[in-house]
Amino acid sequence: MNAAFKESFAALVEKYAELLTGDASPEMSEKIKYWAIYNHIHKTMPALSSHWGAAHPEAKAEVRKLFEEVRDLNRKLREQREPSQSDS
Repeated sequence: MNAAFKESFAALVEKYAELLTGDASPEMSEKIKYWAIYNHIHKTMPALSSHWGAAHPEAKAEVRKLFEEVRDLNRKLREQREPSQSDS
């Protein structure tokens, strides 16, 4: 992979992290990479993710925490973007 591709892909992940969680920091971008890869594996090869989770329970717990963090940040961001019901 060339440097231009790596740079543009990093920008894509950064923007995705920002739109998903409201945080475009390098740390959040790294978390989103793990989140997206695991999410894809879990959906396309559930037996593999299940086997991995059974073999690595501590890592599975970390993945769970990561999914909860992303979910909570996304919910908070959506709530901030939606106009409140009392303003109607």
